[in-house]
Amino acid sequence: MIFWTAILLIVGTFWLMELIAWATHKYVMHGFLWKLHKDHHHVDKNRILENNDAFFLIFAIPGAAFMVIGSSLLYIGIGITLYGFAYFIVHEIFIHQRIKLFKRTRIPYLKAIRKAHKVHHKSLAKEDGSCFGMLIVPLKYLKEAKA
Repeated sequence: MIFWTAILLIVGTFWLMELIAWATHKYVMHGFLWKLHKDHHHVDKNRILENNDAFFLIFAIPGAAFMVIGSSLLYIGIGITLYGFAYFIVHEIFIHQRIKLFKRTRIPYLKAIRKAHKVHHKSLAKEDGSCFGMLIVPLKYLKEAKA
């Protein structure tokens, strides 16, 4: 029973993080902390790091703290950390190619993720953005990728 509770907490937290990341992206990054996020929309190929990379700490610190505290919070911390790892792989490597891997894909879901992010980056201003999530994409992009 404890095993399944741990798995449920980890998986549930992982998917809850997608919703938290969406809200943080829409209302914080494109809101009062736009100053930190702005350079992510105005890309400078000569920079290795962006001010936007500071958001890594906003998500990493609670995950690490929960794992250190332990008990049931350990599994929540693992869920947060796994989401952070997924974010790094999907956003930094797959989408933005900070490490040149996974350049081409035939998988419709991955094509849809890439398309949604591209649509998000079309807006260079903090207002009028769309597609603030990472793993949950609008159905229209998935249908388009399958066609």
